[in-house]
Amino acid sequence: MTNDILLVDKPKGITSSRVVELVKRKSKVKAGHTGTLDPIATGLMIVLTGKRTKEASSFLGLDKSYEVKSILGIETDSFDSQGEVLQQSNKGVSKEELEKVLEEFRGDIWQVPPPFSAKKIKGRKAYELARKGVNVDIPPKKVSIYRLELKEFQFPYFTLTCDVSSGFYVRSLVHDIGKKLGVGASVVELRRTRIGPYQVEEAKNLREILE
Repeated sequence: MTNDILLVDKPKGITSSRVVELVKRKSKVKAGHTGTLDPIATGLMIVLTGKRTKEASSFLGLDKSYEVKSILGIETDSFDSQGEVLQQSNKGVSKEELEKVLEEFRGDIWQVPPPFSAKKIKGRKAYELARKGVNVDIPPKKVSIYRLELKEFQFPYFTLTCDVSSGFYVRSLVHDIGKKLGVGASVVELRRTRIGPYQVEEAKNLREILE
C-alpha cells in the first residue's frame, strides 16, 4: 500500500477522514483522500498513499457519477434523512411532475452547498459552524449536470442517476428538486459510482483493503 492509488468502496456510516486514518494505520505511510463522501454515502473513494499524496490536486477536478435514492415530503437541515426535520408535506407528486422539474436541472446551474458540508467559510468548515447553530451564508457556485435520469419512482421515493462536475452536491440537488415541487425532499441513500475514469466496480471494500 506504499505509493499507491487505492480505489476504496466506502461503507455507510463512516467519514472519509476515518477511512484515510484506517488506511494510514494499516500501511504505516502518509495517506490522503481526493474528495469527501458524506457518512450516509457509500461508493468510490480514491485514497493516495506515500509519494502519491502529492498528486491529490490532479484528482480534484474530475467529473463524478452518483446514484441517489430520496424521499419527497420531508425537508431536513442537513438535506438528508439523518438531519433534523424542518418541514413535512403530505401533498402528492406524480412521476410526470418530477420528470418536468428534472428538466430544469440539466446543464449548467447555480447551486448552494448544504449547510452541513465541508465547504470552507472564512477558513472554517460549514458543518462545524452549522453544528454550533451559526447561520452561515454560503454563496452559490456554478456547476454542471451532464446527465440526470429518473431510474425509479414509487411515491414518496425516487431514485436518480447523474453525471456531474467537480464540486457538485447531490444533497443540494435533491433539496432544490423538493423546493421546486413545493413538498421538500431529502436524500435517503447515496452512492458514488465513478470519479473520472475510475469506476466503483474496480474498487475494493474497506475491510478487504485493511486485511
